[in-house]
Amino acid sequence: MAGTMNEIDGPKGNDAPNGDRRPGIIICAYEGEDAGWDLVEDLSGEIWSPAGARAVPIAGNDPDALATTLAARLGSGECRAVLLVGRTHKGQGFRVQMRAENRTLDHKHRLSDTGPGVARATAPVADILRALTAAGLQADASSEAEADAGSYLLYRVLADLPDGPLTPSIGLLRAPAPANEAAVRKGIKAAASAMASHLAPLPRSN
Repeated sequence: MAGTMNEIDGPKGNDAPNGDRRPGIIICAYEGEDAGWDLVEDLSGEIWSPAGARAVPIAGNDPDALATTLAARLGSGECRAVLLVGRTHKGQGFRVQMRAENRTLDHKHRLSDTGPGVARATAPVADILRALTAAGLQADASSEAEADAGSYLLYRVLADLPDGPLTPSIGLLRAPAPANEAAVRKGIKAAASAMASHLAPLPRSN
């Protein structure tokens, strides 16, 4: 379907029109094809966005290339948040992963000799859990890092955050496997809305 997260990427995605001060929240389904990640609301082709922010879907890709893309979008200043979305194999509900370890993609070595051993998600975990629960979804938060691309990307994005007074909101939402499309879509919207509620408008352009 046109407009899914697997088809909208980079500057061609949901860029801010002139005068739109809503900050971008990147929603990245890093595992590739999955109909549940579709954020198109209806046949109009309009992409859903949370109140006060613009959803910027980024397609799944090679993890290293994806990490570079995410860092570039955050570095531009127009995107102030990243919601990584994948699967969990640790339970039957949605899971918000609160930290990631300094490990290579195969989880055998340290990714960075100088980086911290653990990087903590900057997304509002408690608010995300409340939003998921309010949406009727079973959810918990965990400090356990699953050995997959999601944990690798979470660490990479957190380690590459640009310096500045405003720390971007970075989170990782894991949907249960299997989960029906409606539940996955509901979970993404709940988590993104909770994150967006903490984002400040972009500065006015001169």
